[in-house]
Amino acid sequence: MVPDVSTGSSTLGLINYLYGKGRREEHTDPHIVAAWDMAGAPDPGRDPNATYTQLAKRLDHHVDLRTRELGGKKPPQHVWHCPVRTAPGDRYLTDAEWAEVAHRVVAATGIAPEGDEKACRWIAVRHADDHIHILATTVRADGRRPRTNRDGWRAQKECRKIEAEFGLRRLKSGDLTAPKTPTGAERAKAERQGQDVTAREWLRDQAYAVAASVHSIDEYFTVLGSLGIQVKPRISTKTGEVDGYSLAAPGDTIGYGGSKLAPDLSYNRLTERLLTQEVADRPQQVADPADSWRRAEIALRTAGTVLDAGDDAVAQGHLDALGDTLHNLARTTPGPHQPELQAAARAFNRARRSAVRADHQAANGLRQAAKELAYAPNIPGGLAIAVVFAALHLARAATKWHEQRGHEQQAAAAEEAFRHLQQGYRQAAEPVLADLCRRAPGPQTAERFKDTVRQAIPDHADRILADPAWPALTTTLARAETAGHNPRHLLAEVAARRELDSAEHPAEVLNWRIAIQPNKRRAAATLRSSHTRGNYRATAPTATTPPIANGHRQGHRR
Repeated sequence: MVPDVSTGSSTLGLINYLYGKGRREEHTDPHIVAAWDMAGAPDPGRDPNATYTQLAKRLDHHVDLRTRELGGKKPPQHVWHCPVRTAPGDRYLTDAEWAEVAHRVVAATGIAPEGDEKACRWIAVRHADDHIHILATTVRADGRRPRTNRDGWRAQKECRKIEAEFGLRRLKSGDLTAPKTPTGAERAKAERQGQDVTAREWLRDQAYAVAASVHSIDEYFTVLGSLGIQVKPRISTKTGEVDGYSLAAPGDTIGYGGSKLAPDLSYNRLTERLLTQEVADRPQQVADPADSWRRAEIALRTAGTVLDAGDDAVAQGHLDALGDTLHNLARTTPGPHQPELQAAARAFNRARRSAVRADHQAANGLRQAAKELAYAPNIPGGLAIAVVFAALHLARAATKWHEQRGHEQQAAAAEEAFRHLQQGYRQAAEPVLADLCRRAPGPQTAERFKDTVRQAIPDHADRILADPAWPALTTTLARAETAGHNPRHLLAEVAARRELDSAEHPAEVLNWRIAIQPNKRRAAATLRSSHTRGNYRATAPTATTPPIANGHRQGHRR
């Protein structure tokens, strides 16, 4: 059951909408199911002699008195509006049940506390099977305004109780950090234009994806503009500097402020993350193109230990940086698994923020590694899969972290992201693992590696050797040995990084951790060559900002 509180200034205008046919003629049989006084509330839906104006005047009775006291000025935003909708698949409630819902919501939000004879006047109109609209005028009989602070949160809390008592679908409790949902008008507009999502949702996805790869707020605006998005910075009248912005889809006239897209896309929140990221620090070309992938894998594993450390602000900062990592990872790894990675990034946008204020500086290592991924070359083999594998495990850890703190919506979003990552990982990893199995070394080498595993990781040896991925691991061990690594030392090192007890496929875990290791022989040869040539340093060309994977809407289409 979903309540959605808003305020306005026209009682008659809202009544006209509630009793009208709707924007798509979806309103049927509009009528009052509950009110401050059922006998005193004219109902145009049931009484042929009642009019919208009569109902508006009855509701505005105390507002009119207050207006005269104020010398002809109505109180600002005095119309309180709260649609309450059941979840898809729920049974339809009766009028009597909706009446109880309405009474409980106005009591919980402070509009009409139970037993308060001087409370605000209100009505609840039903014009569809699955929802009602509660309308109230927020001036009490004693002339005071009601105490409606945190009314949206209190309405949600009461709806969670109603769901349990009425046997309805149990939704997740929010913490006022969720982005604003599209309005009915926005959804209707998207349908008319043949769009799958609303402009608000499309702009939100683009803004998150761009913010994940840029290093400054100016670069953020520039890249958004290059996608055809209309960017309008807001200049402060006090300081003369930018203090906000709005975005509009290509060809659209309606703009949305950053905070209206999502709380962490506001100008202030973005500058907290981007302020210390200078454009000069943009990733440059490196000697080994795989280094960006290795740094990302290491940073993701490090973040997993941070979530266990107990500092909530630091952990929240790493979760936000994980959101950036997922967006850039989805962009840099094309293939059949890419749609799953993109879906994981979109789902995790809700899990990357909570009421806990993030320490972004503490997560600078993961954030920098995430930005490098935006410029990382797509290298065939196991490097990218190893990063996806590490992100998958961090998403699962994020689910547990949010669950332990009662962040229900964030935990559900992290779980959804985990499922998409898991599916994407399987799609990407299975062909590679199958190829590694086909290239497994001979029986003699495989037997030697069995002994090595028993010596290096005795507590997990039986599970590793019984894992279907064991033949693939022998191929990876053979390659690492050829690259100059000692298999025994390498196994002991990568196994010590995190416990293998909870791993369903321990051989896979080891395989990707070893696959990410650098080639020792090549590195030594490069070092000797550099000493031979002297201290010459080549100037690396500046990387360019990568295009956003989704592209921009041609002709206002996505």
